[in-house]
Amino acid sequence: MFLVPPPLRHGRGLVYITNHVIARILFSRIRLWWYRRVMRFEIGQHSSILTDFKVAQMSNLTIGDHTVINNSCRFDNRFPIRLGNNVSITYGAMILTKGHDMDSPDFRTQGAPVTVDDYAWICANAIILPGVSIGKGTVVLTGSVVTRDVPPFHVVGGNPAVFVRERSRDLQYSLHFDPWVPFFG
Repeated sequence: MFLVPPPLRHGRGLVYITNHVIARILFSRIRLWWYRRVMRFEIGQHSSILTDFKVAQMSNLTIGDHTVINNSCRFDNRFPIRLGNNVSITYGAMILTKGHDMDSPDFRTQGAPVTVDDYAWICANAIILPGVSIGKGTVVLTGSVVTRDVPPFHVVGGNPAVFVRERSRDLQYSLHFDPWVPFFG
């Protein structure tokens, strides 16, 4: 097992190192090793997490097989986030699980898990709010803010995201993206 100094073992220090050092390492195998072994994220086979990926804490992140998280994504994993197989998260997307209750007299926090099912595509700079479930094959268009559950194979867009059209149900692709494998694999 990787030995981590006691002050960093369960604290904010590991999150800081993850977000400001590990997230900038160019070699994905090193980043994936860190995310799996140190941060205790469950990451499936042939999945990729590109650079500048930021998280809120250790654990609470499950990623299926053949899923790609592009550059500069932010996951607030204070509540669990579960991504299925062949999910594509495009650069700059955010998944939030916790926030403040604006009507609470003491500004209390509230939150809920987020689920993104197989073959979903979260486009660039989209925001998924706490407690949302994204159905199988769903597409969330660029810059959209998803405030409620999205049924399978729907394409949604806007702020708040609304139904645009249905997506083909004949999805058979298998994602695999690692820009360094051709050079150093």
